Order: sequence, then structure tokens, then C-alpha cells
Amino acid sequence: MKFEEILDRTRSRVLSQGEAASVLGVSERTFRRWRDRYDADGAEGLYDRRLGKVSARRVPVDTVIEILDLFDTRYFDFTARHFWDKLVSEHDFSRSYNWVRLTLQAHGRMRQAPRRGAHRRKRPRRPLPGMMLHQDGSTHEWVPGHWWDLIVTMDDANSETYSAFFVEEEGTMSTFEGISEVISSQGLFCALYADRAGHYWHTPEAGGPVDKDNLTQVGRALRQLGIELIPAYSPEARGRSERMFATLQKRLPQELRLAGITTMDAANRFLRETFLPDHNRRFAITPEEPGSAFVPFAGALDDILCVHGERTVAGDNTVRYKGLALQIPEDRHRHHYVKAKVRVHEYPDGHLAVFHGPRRLACYTAQGEPIEKPDKKAA
Repeated sequence: MKFEEILDRTRSRVLSQGEAASVLGVSERTFRRWRDRYDADGAEGLYDRRLGKVSARRVPVDTVIEILDLFDTRYFDFTARHFWDKLVSEHDFSRSYNWVRLTLQAHGRMRQAPRRGAHRRKRPRRPLPGMMLHQDGSTHEWVPGHWWDLIVTMDDANSETYSAFFVEEEGTMSTFEGISEVISSQGLFCALYADRAGHYWHTPEAGGPVDKDNLTQVGRALRQLGIELIPAYSPEARGRSERMFATLQKRLPQELRLAGITTMDAANRFLRETFLPDHNRRFAITPEEPGSAFVPFAGALDDILCVHGERTVAGDNTVRYKGLALQIPEDRHRHHYVKAKVRVHEYPDGHLAVFHGPRRLACYTAQGEPIEKPDKKAA
């Protein structure tokens, strides 16, 4: 009725076509189309011809049922994004991620995410890979019934993960192992950003500043390598690595379940050979600038990334270390080492070595049994 009134006023030249379109809240072209349809079919010509018709873009019901069945039976613990990735890569799926998310929410498979909190200013990334790396551990039930620590070392510039592996408990040795993997594959880097855990820093007062003069074994090794260790004072300061762990906790356990993995050794193989390459392909970004800050390293890396302990040799040419008596063998360079200051190295794999200055006098098993007598020099 309103259209008829406006049309009559237009034909009586009270309103122009532009003014009539403005009153109706449509474009001038739409007004002319409505006028032509009204002249041809009367009031029925104004009805929306799409009403009662199924959209040509609507997904068939069978497809919706198939997607929901896949989610319920095989991917029930996946996030919407992870589920969509699997549909695209393994099930020849062509619909958008947003359609999958809304479909899962509409059929009660997922809840809508809560609103984000207050805005925080993101810390700028380093422009070159190798300028700063993040290292942290995450305790989680990665496989049913087993809570392991996942140790991850990633680059701040491009979010690429260079090292990731499971251990029973995060500590000094797992830190050494992660750093060693990075330096062996990429080279020396400039700085390591880590929390204030006891194996990284000594903290005189709980919650207070770290003691940068009283170094831990990790601090000593990084200083020896020329790598700066930077403390993080809050979870928000480690936001980049925290978000990365949130992604891993929502994807990695599901992938381990699909692969039928229940042991740590198998999980570590899967992580290095299968999961990490795909993870980096999906989540690593292009650095701000071309090039790299990594530099090659030449030296005895194993003898730096290990625990050092100073000892005095006893009268029977033995060294006491963690309840073991390490017997120093005969040496053609010296008659004995009684009362000499030596250095015991404990390596991440458990074996030991005794050094006098740069010379390695002997190497031992984790039980203290001699296994060799090389003349290798430490860096």
C-alpha cells in the first residue's frame, strides 16, 4: 500500500524517482524495477520471488550428516579449525572453515567462544630468525593416562619450532637437549627468552628479580656460548609461546590418538618426523626481513651443554660425584692427579667425563664405569 501511494505521487509528479526511492529506502534502480513489476503483475509482482525456494548454495542434508558423523566418531576432540584442516586434507572437503564452525555450533557439538578480554598491545617480533628464541615446557595429558612435559624451542621472528620433544620432567638436561638440537641444525643464535624456572635462573626472593650474577648451569653454558638469557616476568610476557602451547594442546593429543601412539619414544618419533613439519608449514610466518641471524658453530658443543662440577682428586686418584667414585686411569702425561682440581661433566644422556683443564682424562657410564680414554679437548 505504501508503494502504491509513493508510485501515485511519482506519476503525479509530486515526487521524483530519486525522492521516491529514498522514501522507500531503496536505490533508484530498484524503485524502477518494482514499478515495472507492479505494472506487469500488480501487487503480486512485488513479492520476493526467493521466498519458498531453497537456496542453490545450501549444503545437502546428506553432507551435513556425513560431517557430523565424522566429528562424532573420529574427530570428537578436535577444535573446529583442526577438524576443518582434516576435512580439507583427507576428505576432499571444499566448504569454508566458517561453515564448519557454525554447523558444529548449530548442532550442539561446540559452544560459541566467549568474547575476548581487554585489548593488549602485541610485542613486535624480532625482524630476523635467530635473533631471539623462546623455550618453555608444558605439562599435559598428551596421551591418555600419561602426563608428560613437552619442551619446545621456537623462533620469535617466524614462529618456527626448531625443537620439540617429550620428557618426564622439565629441567636442566631437557633445556640442554633443546638448545643443542637448535644449534646443531641452525647455528648459534643471539638470545633465549625463558621463564624464571629454577634451571634457568636463581631467584633470591619468590616473585622478585633474578640474580644475573649467580648463574645456573644453563646460564653458565649460554654465557660460554655468547647467548643472552632473557627472563620473562609474567605469562603475558610469554604470550607468543603460551599461544603456541594452546594450539599444541588442542591438536597434538588428537593426532597421537589417531596414530595409535601411547609410548613416549613413539610420540617423540611422530613429533619430529610427522607432526612438526606439518605444524611449521601451517603456522610459521614470513619474517619481517630477509636473511638470518644464526651463525655457524664449530666446537665441542656437548662439553658446553652439560652440567659442570668442580672436584678435588682424592689420594687414590678417584673423584666423588653424586655417590659415585670415578677412577682416573693412568696417564702418560702425569704420574697422578692427587689433590688436583678437575671438572666433572654430566651429559644429558647420563654418561660422565672428567676433565683437567681442556683435557678429558676419562669417560664413564651413568653408573661410573670407565668406557674410554680419549684425548679430546673441550671447547
